Amino acid sequence: MAFFQTGIGWRRAVGALTLWVGALAAGWAGLGVVPAAAAPATPAEPGLVFTSWGGSYAQAQQQTLVGPFSAQTGLRVQVQEYAGGLAQLRAQQAAGRMEWDVVDLVMGDALEACRLGLLERIDPASLEPGTQGEAPQDDYPPGTLTPCLAGTTVWSIVLVHRRQAQASHDPRTLADLFDLERFPGKRGLRRTPEGNLEWALLADGVPVEQVYAVLSTPAGVERAFRKLDTLKSRIVWWDDPATPLQLLARGEVVMSSTYNGRAYAAMLKGAGSLRFIWDGQLLSVTGLGIVKGGPHPAAARDFLRFATRPATMAAMAPLMAYGPTRLSAARLVDPVMMHLLPTAPWYRKRSLNLDTAWWLQHGEAMRRRFDTWLAR
Repeated sequence: MAFFQTGIGWRRAVGALTLWVGALAAGWAGLGVVPAAAAPATPAEPGLVFTSWGGSYAQAQQQTLVGPFSAQTGLRVQVQEYAGGLAQLRAQQAAGRMEWDVVDLVMGDALEACRLGLLERIDPASLEPGTQGEAPQDDYPPGTLTPCLAGTTVWSIVLVHRRQAQASHDPRTLADLFDLERFPGKRGLRRTPEGNLEWALLADGVPVEQVYAVLSTPAGVERAFRKLDTLKSRIVWWDDPATPLQLLARGEVVMSSTYNGRAYAAMLKGAGSLRFIWDGQLLSVTGLGIVKGGPHPAAARDFLRFATRPATMAAMAPLMAYGPTRLSAARLVDPVMMHLLPTAPWYRKRSLNLDTAWWLQHGEAMRRRFDTWLAR
Protein backbone atom coordinates (compact mmCIF):
# COMPACT_ATOMS: atom_id res chain seq x y z
CA MET A 1 0.00 0.00 0.00
CA ALA A 2 1.49 3.35 -1.00
CA PHE A 3 1.30 6.22 1.45
CA PHE A 4 -0.92 8.30 -0.81
CA GLN A 5 -3.42 5.44 -0.94
CA THR A 6 -4.04 5.47 2.80
CA GLY A 7 -6.43 8.40 2.82
CA ILE A 8 -4.01 10.75 4.60
CA GLY A 9 -3.03 13.66 2.33
CA TRP A 10 0.67 13.59 1.52
CA ARG A 11 1.30 17.33 1.64
CA ARG A 12 -0.83 17.69 4.76
CA ALA A 13 0.99 14.84 6.49
CA VAL A 14 4.51 16.00 5.62
CA GLY A 15 3.61 19.57 6.52
CA ALA A 16 2.23 18.45 9.86
CA LEU A 17 5.31 16.36 10.51
CA THR A 18 7.62 19.27 9.73
CA LEU A 19 5.90 21.32 12.43
CA TRP A 20 5.72 18.32 14.72
CA VAL A 21 9.45 17.57 14.57
CA GLY A 22 10.10 21.12 15.75
CA ALA A 23 7.83 20.62 18.76
CA LEU A 24 8.91 17.18 19.91
CA ALA A 25 10.62 18.15 23.14
CA ALA A 26 7.37 18.54 25.04
CA GLY A 27 6.07 15.22 23.79
CA TRP A 28 9.26 13.39 24.70
CA ALA A 29 9.07 14.75 28.22
CA GLY A 30 5.67 13.11 28.50
CA LEU A 31 7.22 9.83 27.44
CA GLY A 32 9.98 10.11 30.00
CA VAL A 33 12.65 11.24 27.52
CA VAL A 34 14.27 14.46 28.71
CA PRO A 35 15.26 16.81 25.85
CA ALA A 36 19.00 17.17 25.30
CA ALA A 37 18.82 20.86 26.12
CA ALA A 38 17.93 19.92 29.68
CA ALA A 39 21.31 18.28 30.21
CA PRO A 40 23.65 20.04 32.64
CA ALA A 41 26.06 22.44 30.92
CA THR A 42 29.00 20.56 32.42
CA PRO A 43 28.07 17.01 33.43
CA ALA A 44 30.21 15.07 35.87
CA GLU A 45 33.38 13.16 35.03
CA PRO A 46 33.61 11.37 31.66
CA GLY A 47 31.71 8.18 32.16
CA LEU A 48 31.19 6.62 28.75
CA VAL A 49 32.67 6.47 25.25
CA PHE A 50 29.95 5.95 22.64
CA THR A 51 30.94 5.39 19.02
CA SER A 52 28.39 5.87 16.28
CA TRP A 53 27.75 7.19 12.79
CA GLY A 54 27.88 10.88 11.97
CA GLY A 55 25.55 13.31 10.22
CA SER A 56 21.85 13.65 10.95
CA TYR A 57 21.82 10.22 12.63
CA ALA A 58 24.31 11.42 15.24
CA GLN A 59 22.30 14.62 15.73
CA ALA A 60 19.14 12.60 16.31
CA GLN A 61 20.94 10.37 18.81
CA GLN A 62 22.23 13.44 20.62
CA GLN A 63 18.67 14.73 21.04
CA THR A 64 16.97 11.48 21.95
CA LEU A 65 19.67 9.40 23.64
CA VAL A 66 22.98 11.02 24.54
CA GLY A 67 21.63 14.29 25.97
CA PRO A 68 18.75 12.71 27.90
CA PHE A 69 21.03 10.00 29.32
CA SER A 70 23.52 12.60 30.54
CA ALA A 71 20.71 14.66 32.04
CA GLN A 72 19.37 11.66 33.94
CA THR A 73 22.67 10.19 35.15
CA GLY A 74 25.06 13.14 35.29
CA LEU A 75 27.56 11.16 33.23
CA ARG A 76 29.33 12.87 30.36
CA VAL A 77 29.12 10.79 27.19
CA GLN A 78 32.08 11.20 24.87
CA VAL A 79 30.77 10.59 21.35
CA GLN A 80 33.15 9.39 18.67
CA GLU A 81 32.34 9.02 15.00
CA TYR A 82 33.32 6.14 12.74
CA ALA A 83 32.43 4.85 9.29
CA GLY A 84 31.42 1.34 10.31
CA GLY A 85 33.33 -1.89 10.02
CA LEU A 86 35.42 -3.65 12.65
CA ALA A 87 38.93 -2.44 11.83
CA GLN A 88 39.17 -0.04 14.77
CA LEU A 89 37.76 -2.51 17.28
CA ARG A 90 40.13 -5.20 16.08
CA ALA A 91 43.07 -2.80 16.34
CA GLN A 92 42.11 -1.97 19.92
CA GLN A 93 41.85 -5.66 20.72
CA ALA A 94 45.27 -6.33 19.19
CA ALA A 95 46.78 -3.49 21.23
CA GLY A 96 45.23 -4.90 24.40
CA ARG A 97 43.44 -1.65 25.21
CA MET A 98 39.77 -1.21 24.38
CA GLU A 99 38.88 2.48 24.14
CA TRP A 100 35.15 2.31 23.38
CA ASP A 101 32.30 1.33 25.69
CA VAL A 102 29.28 1.13 23.39
CA VAL A 103 29.22 1.02 19.60
CA ASP A 104 26.42 1.43 17.06
CA LEU A 105 26.63 -1.41 14.52
CA VAL A 106 24.85 -2.78 11.50
CA MET A 107 23.75 -6.36 11.98
CA GLY A 108 26.41 -7.97 9.78
CA ASP A 109 29.24 -6.31 11.69
CA ALA A 110 27.60 -7.19 15.00
CA LEU A 111 27.40 -10.88 14.14
CA GLU A 112 31.06 -10.93 13.12
CA ALA A 113 32.16 -8.89 16.16
CA CYS A 114 30.33 -11.31 18.43
CA ARG A 115 32.06 -14.26 16.77
CA LEU A 116 35.45 -12.57 17.24
CA GLY A 117 34.83 -11.88 20.93
CA LEU A 118 34.77 -8.10 20.51
CA LEU A 119 31.38 -7.62 22.16
CA GLU A 120 29.85 -8.60 25.49
CA ARG A 121 26.88 -10.94 25.60
CA ILE A 122 23.62 -9.15 26.34
CA ASP A 123 21.33 -10.48 29.04
CA PRO A 124 17.77 -9.71 27.85
CA ALA A 125 16.65 -9.51 31.48
CA SER A 126 18.91 -6.45 31.92
CA LEU A 127 16.78 -4.44 29.47
CA GLU A 128 13.65 -2.50 30.37
CA PRO A 129 10.30 -4.30 29.96
CA GLY A 130 7.89 -3.26 27.24
CA THR A 131 5.27 -0.57 27.74
CA GLN A 132 2.76 -3.15 28.97
CA GLY A 133 5.24 -5.19 30.97
CA GLU A 134 6.37 -7.45 28.11
CA ALA A 135 9.59 -9.38 28.71
CA PRO A 136 12.31 -7.77 26.55
CA GLN A 137 12.96 -10.96 24.58
CA ASP A 138 9.25 -11.09 23.69
CA ASP A 139 9.17 -7.42 22.70
CA TYR A 140 11.74 -7.80 19.92
CA PRO A 141 10.85 -9.38 16.55
CA PRO A 142 12.98 -12.42 15.66
CA GLY A 143 16.50 -11.50 14.64
CA THR A 144 16.55 -8.00 16.15
CA LEU A 145 17.87 -9.00 19.60
CA THR A 146 20.95 -11.15 19.07
CA PRO A 147 23.47 -12.43 21.63
CA CYS A 148 25.65 -9.31 21.28
CA LEU A 149 23.40 -6.68 19.67
CA ALA A 150 20.24 -4.99 20.88
CA GLY A 151 18.53 -3.62 17.80
CA THR A 152 17.34 -0.03 18.12
CA THR A 153 16.27 1.04 14.63
CA VAL A 154 14.97 -0.58 11.46
CA TRP A 155 15.74 1.19 8.19
CA SER A 156 15.30 0.17 4.59
CA ILE A 157 16.60 0.43 1.09
CA VAL A 158 13.56 1.50 -0.86
CA LEU A 159 12.63 2.75 -4.31
CA VAL A 160 11.64 6.40 -4.66
CA HIS A 161 10.36 8.43 -7.59
CA ARG A 162 8.93 11.86 -8.28
CA ARG A 163 5.18 12.17 -8.49
CA GLN A 164 3.74 12.49 -11.97
CA ALA A 165 0.99 14.94 -12.94
CA GLN A 166 -1.47 12.06 -12.88
CA ALA A 167 -1.11 9.56 -10.05
CA SER A 168 -2.16 6.75 -12.39
CA HIS A 169 1.15 7.25 -14.22
CA ASP A 170 3.24 6.67 -11.09
CA PRO A 171 5.19 3.44 -10.56
CA ARG A 172 3.80 1.54 -7.60
CA THR A 173 5.53 -1.84 -7.35
CA LEU A 174 9.01 -3.31 -7.50
CA ALA A 175 8.08 -4.91 -10.83
CA ASP A 176 7.76 -1.39 -12.27
CA LEU A 177 11.50 -0.95 -11.78
CA PHE A 178 12.01 -3.51 -14.54
CA ASP A 179 9.13 -2.33 -16.76
CA LEU A 180 10.92 -0.18 -19.34
CA GLU A 181 7.91 -0.04 -21.63
CA ARG A 182 5.46 1.53 -19.17
CA PHE A 183 8.13 3.53 -17.34
CA PRO A 184 10.87 4.46 -19.81
CA GLY A 185 14.01 6.15 -18.55
CA LYS A 186 17.02 5.37 -16.44
CA ARG A 187 17.05 3.92 -12.94
CA GLY A 188 19.45 4.59 -10.10
CA LEU A 189 20.81 1.56 -8.23
CA ARG A 190 23.60 1.17 -5.69
CA ARG A 191 26.72 -0.44 -7.14
CA THR A 192 26.51 -3.69 -5.17
CA PRO A 193 24.98 -7.14 -5.54
CA GLU A 194 23.48 -6.86 -2.05
CA GLY A 195 19.82 -6.04 -2.43
CA ASN A 196 19.87 -5.90 -6.22
CA LEU A 197 19.94 -9.69 -6.54
CA GLU A 198 17.05 -9.99 -4.11
CA TRP A 199 15.07 -7.36 -6.02
CA ALA A 200 15.69 -9.17 -9.30
CA LEU A 201 14.24 -12.39 -7.90
CA LEU A 202 11.27 -10.67 -6.27
CA ALA A 203 10.45 -8.88 -9.52
CA ASP A 204 10.78 -12.20 -11.35
CA GLY A 205 8.05 -13.72 -9.21
CA VAL A 206 9.93 -15.41 -6.36
CA PRO A 207 7.91 -15.16 -3.10
CA VAL A 208 9.47 -13.12 -0.31
CA GLU A 209 9.94 -16.14 1.94
CA GLN A 210 11.78 -18.11 -0.78
CA VAL A 211 14.26 -15.48 -2.00
CA TYR A 212 17.33 -16.68 -0.11
CA ALA A 213 16.59 -20.34 -0.71
CA VAL A 214 16.47 -19.63 -4.45
CA LEU A 215 19.53 -17.38 -4.30
CA SER A 216 21.47 -20.16 -2.56
CA THR A 217 21.35 -22.27 -5.74
CA PRO A 218 23.42 -21.78 -8.92
CA ALA A 219 20.18 -21.66 -10.92
CA GLY A 220 18.84 -18.94 -8.63
CA VAL A 221 21.96 -16.82 -9.06
CA GLU A 222 21.71 -17.20 -12.84
CA ARG A 223 18.05 -16.23 -12.68
CA ALA A 224 18.83 -13.06 -10.73
CA PHE A 225 21.53 -11.93 -13.14
CA ARG A 226 19.33 -12.69 -16.14
CA LYS A 227 16.68 -10.39 -14.69
CA LEU A 228 19.26 -7.67 -14.08
CA ASP A 229 20.41 -8.09 -17.69
CA THR A 230 17.03 -6.75 -18.83
CA LEU A 231 17.72 -3.48 -17.00
CA LYS A 232 21.49 -3.16 -17.21
CA SER A 233 21.70 -0.64 -20.06
CA ARG A 234 19.32 1.73 -18.23
CA ILE A 235 21.02 1.71 -14.82
CA VAL A 236 22.90 4.68 -13.36
CA TRP A 237 25.06 3.19 -10.61
CA TRP A 238 25.65 5.14 -7.40
CA ASP A 239 28.07 4.76 -4.49
CA ASP A 240 27.56 7.97 -2.50
CA PRO A 241 24.26 7.89 -0.55
CA ALA A 242 23.67 11.54 -1.51
CA THR A 243 23.61 10.70 -5.23
CA PRO A 244 20.15 9.10 -5.71
CA LEU A 245 18.17 12.17 -4.70
CA GLN A 246 20.45 14.38 -6.79
CA LEU A 247 19.81 12.17 -9.81
CA LEU A 248 16.06 12.43 -9.26
CA ALA A 249 16.19 16.20 -8.76
CA ARG A 250 18.08 16.65 -12.04
CA GLY A 251 15.72 14.32 -13.89
CA GLU A 252 18.53 11.93 -14.81
CA VAL A 253 16.58 8.93 -13.52
CA VAL A 254 12.86 8.22 -13.20
CA MET A 255 13.27 6.19 -10.03
CA SER A 256 16.11 5.11 -7.76
CA SER A 257 16.98 3.00 -4.77
CA THR A 258 17.93 5.01 -1.71
CA TYR A 259 17.92 4.86 2.07
CA ASN A 260 14.47 5.64 3.41
CA GLY A 261 15.84 8.10 5.97
CA ARG A 262 17.55 10.14 3.25
CA ALA A 263 14.34 10.46 1.27
CA TYR A 264 12.41 11.42 4.40
CA ALA A 265 14.92 14.15 5.26
CA ALA A 266 14.57 15.55 1.74
CA MET A 267 10.78 15.60 2.13
CA LEU A 268 11.02 17.60 5.35
CA LYS A 269 13.25 20.08 3.53
CA GLY A 270 10.68 20.62 0.81
CA ALA A 271 11.06 17.79 -1.71
CA GLY A 272 7.32 17.18 -1.55
CA SER A 273 7.06 15.43 -4.91
CA LEU A 274 9.07 12.42 -3.74
CA ARG A 275 7.15 9.18 -3.32
CA PHE A 276 8.13 5.87 -1.76
CA ILE A 277 7.55 2.51 -3.40
CA TRP A 278 7.44 0.34 -0.29
CA ASP A 279 6.82 -2.84 -2.26
CA GLY A 280 9.94 -5.01 -1.97
CA GLN A 281 11.75 -2.74 0.48
CA LEU A 282 14.87 -4.31 2.02
CA LEU A 283 14.85 -4.07 5.81
CA SER A 284 17.99 -3.85 7.94
CA VAL A 285 18.60 -3.48 11.67
CA THR A 286 21.06 -1.20 13.42
CA GLY A 287 21.68 -1.47 17.13
CA LEU A 288 24.06 -1.15 20.03
CA GLY A 289 26.67 -3.51 21.39
CA ILE A 290 28.78 -3.29 24.54
CA VAL A 291 32.49 -3.49 23.79
CA LYS A 292 34.19 -6.34 25.61
CA GLY A 293 36.84 -4.96 27.94
CA GLY A 294 35.67 -1.36 27.56
CA PRO A 295 36.75 1.19 30.19
CA HIS A 296 33.31 1.80 31.75
CA PRO A 297 31.34 -1.48 31.77
CA ALA A 298 28.71 -0.50 34.35
CA ALA A 299 27.92 2.78 32.59
CA ALA A 300 27.81 0.92 29.27
CA ARG A 301 25.11 -1.40 30.59
CA ASP A 302 23.10 1.56 31.89
CA PHE A 303 23.45 3.32 28.54
CA LEU A 304 22.27 0.24 26.66
CA ARG A 305 19.25 -0.10 28.93
CA PHE A 306 18.37 3.58 28.38
CA ALA A 307 18.88 3.37 24.61
CA THR A 308 16.62 0.35 24.28
CA ARG A 309 13.71 1.79 26.26
CA PRO A 310 10.58 1.92 24.10
CA ALA A 311 10.24 5.66 24.74
CA THR A 312 13.79 6.36 23.55
CA MET A 313 13.25 4.36 20.36
CA ALA A 314 9.92 6.06 19.66
CA ALA A 315 11.48 9.50 20.03
CA MET A 316 13.96 8.69 17.25
CA ALA A 317 11.28 7.82 14.69
CA PRO A 318 10.14 11.31 13.59
CA LEU A 319 13.70 12.57 13.27
CA MET A 320 15.00 9.87 10.93
CA ALA A 321 11.96 7.84 9.80
CA TYR A 322 13.65 4.74 11.18
CA GLY A 323 11.26 2.29 12.78
CA PRO A 324 11.80 1.23 16.39
CA THR A 325 12.71 -2.42 16.75
CA ARG A 326 10.66 -3.07 19.88
CA LEU A 327 7.03 -3.89 19.27
CA SER A 328 5.79 -1.88 22.23
CA ALA A 329 7.73 1.19 21.05
CA ALA A 330 5.61 1.25 17.91
CA ARG A 331 2.58 1.98 20.08
CA LEU A 332 4.18 5.27 21.08
CA VAL A 333 4.69 6.48 17.50
CA ASP A 334 2.17 8.96 16.11
CA PRO A 335 -0.17 7.25 13.58
CA VAL A 336 0.65 9.81 10.87
CA MET A 337 4.37 9.18 11.34
CA MET A 338 3.82 5.44 11.17
CA HIS A 339 2.94 5.73 7.48
CA LEU A 340 6.47 6.96 6.80
CA LEU A 341 8.22 4.18 8.70
CA PRO A 342 9.48 1.01 6.99
CA THR A 343 8.09 -1.01 9.91
CA ALA A 344 4.46 0.00 9.32
CA PRO A 345 2.44 -3.23 9.48
CA TRP A 346 0.73 -2.64 6.12
CA TYR A 347 4.11 -2.72 4.33
CA ARG A 348 5.24 -5.92 6.02
CA LYS A 349 3.81 -8.51 3.62
CA ARG A 350 5.99 -7.40 0.70
CA SER A 351 9.07 -6.40 2.71
CA LEU A 352 12.21 -8.52 2.74
CA ASN A 353 14.53 -8.75 5.74
CA LEU A 354 18.04 -8.43 4.35
CA ASP A 355 19.75 -11.64 5.48
CA THR A 356 23.10 -10.48 6.84
CA ALA A 357 24.13 -14.01 7.82
CA TRP A 358 23.57 -15.13 4.22
CA TRP A 359 25.72 -12.29 2.92
CA LEU A 360 28.48 -13.05 5.41
CA GLN A 361 28.60 -16.56 3.97
CA HIS A 362 28.08 -15.81 0.27
CA GLY A 363 29.01 -12.15 -0.11
CA GLU A 364 32.54 -12.56 -1.43
CA ALA A 365 31.45 -14.93 -4.20
CA MET A 366 28.47 -12.73 -5.11
CA ARG A 367 30.65 -9.62 -5.30
CA ARG A 368 33.12 -11.35 -7.63
CA ARG A 369 30.28 -12.46 -9.87
CA PHE A 370 28.72 -8.99 -9.78
CA ASP A 371 32.00 -7.26 -10.69
CA THR A 372 32.47 -9.64 -13.61
CA TRP A 373 28.90 -8.97 -14.75
CA LEU A 374 29.41 -5.20 -14.53
CA ALA A 375 32.57 -5.37 -16.63
CA ARG A 376 30.88 -7.23 -19.50
